[in-house]
Amino acid sequence: MKRITILALVILIFNQTTILSQDKDQENSDPAKPALVVIDIQNQFLTWIPDKDKEIGMYYINAYISLFRSKGFPVVRVYHTSPEYGPHPDSTAFQYPDEIQIKPDDPMIIKNYPSSFKKTELDKLLKENNCNALFLCGLSAVGCVISTHFSAKDLDYKVFMLKDAIMSHNSKYTDNIETMFNALDYEAVSYILELAGK
Repeated sequence: MKRITILALVILIFNQTTILSQDKDQENSDPAKPALVVIDIQNQFLTWIPDKDKEIGMYYINAYISLFRSKGFPVVRVYHTSPEYGPHPDSTAFQYPDEIQIKPDDPMIIKNYPSSFKKTELDKLLKENNCNALFLCGLSAVGCVISTHFSAKDLDYKVFMLKDAIMSHNSKYTDNIETMFNALDYEAVSYILELAGK
């Protein structure tokens, strides 16, 4: 009986210490410093996207680019190429379409793997800009976007997908990803950026 009481006391003390430690961590956590990461909106890959999804996706990607710029937060553009399959960086297929409102001075990352972090300078770039909260849009929802999401989590970023601004070759797959990852809508992102800018 005495042994059980001591064991219960040890467990209680451990649980209280853990809870207090978690509360302290939350109090000391850094405020959100957002960045928008636009992934692989390249001419070659856009041919795979259903027309309606492409129209909606491009509209919202531009809306988010405009929103992040208006709040003074970085817009990072990511491009995919493969030494074996392309698209070649000097080709039209490699480029973003003209209607995407990127600027030449937006930081640019070129990747050869699904994750935007693997063997790129993205993590370094974000840390140099003190960014710790990433908002992902682009394609493919079931490929490079989700891979980048998991890599960002592994690197301790707060990371969010943006509703109606991610795309894939299959609308139902995209909807499932948005649901599974609780993709944020425009209104929620606007509110978060408003708070982060204060």
